[in-house]
Amino acid sequence: MAQKARISLSGTDPKKVDNVCQQIKLISERTGVAMGGPIALPTKRLVVPVRKSPDGEGSETWDRWELRIHKRLIDLDADERALRQLMRIRVPDGVNIEIVLRT
Repeated sequence: MAQKARISLSGTDPKKVDNVCQQIKLISERTGVAMGGPIALPTKRLVVPVRKSPDGEGSETWDRWELRIHKRLIDLDADERALRQLMRIRVPDGVNIEIVLRT
């Protein structure tokens, strides 16, 4: 049975995450490797409520800061040539990439 590589991408900027997905798609087309995805996983929202006034005086007004984490999942056949090209991809700051090999 052939090995498969599961690539999970996560980041705060969806354009950067989708750009890396496009690069992986181009590699799979160039090398002729079967690819599944990218599958968009649910966006995680981290909301932090913060008091506006630093000293606690005045009316209770709150700021709500939000950080969104976008995730994509890609399955690739683990071809040696494709994985070697995959390691050369320039991953921008703010995008995490994780590659897991499975049978």
